[in-house]
Amino acid sequence: QVQLVESGGGLVQSGGSLRLSCLASGFPFNAYWMYWLRQAPGKEIEWVASINQQGDTAYYADSVKGRFTFTRDNAKDTLHLQMDSLKSDDSAVYYCARDSAGERRGQGTQVTVSS
Repeated sequence: QVQLVESGGGLVQSGGSLRLSCLASGFPFNAYWMYWLRQAPGKEIEWVASINQQGDTAYYADSVKGRFTFTRDNAKDTLHLQMDSLKSDDSAVYYCARDSAGERRGQGTQVTVSS
């Protein structure tokens, strides 16, 4: 079955960086666009970034554009989200997902940015 396991979250000061990872299994990873989503307390889940099957095209929400970088390693079935210049508004549970709605997503990893 589809499994997505995120890691790399934590507590960081405003302006700092974190690198999230996601290990995928149970499906042909290199056949799918992949996504990062996030959900802050009391808010709807929101799309953060997408990447195509080859990893050469990525799209970002305006709120993270220029600060986050989404990459994938198809040889290792792994995604990475490099997050720089973090702000308190970036605090959320971050999910990797196989679809943009998050119906197939992992358990999430908590990112907390202190101001």
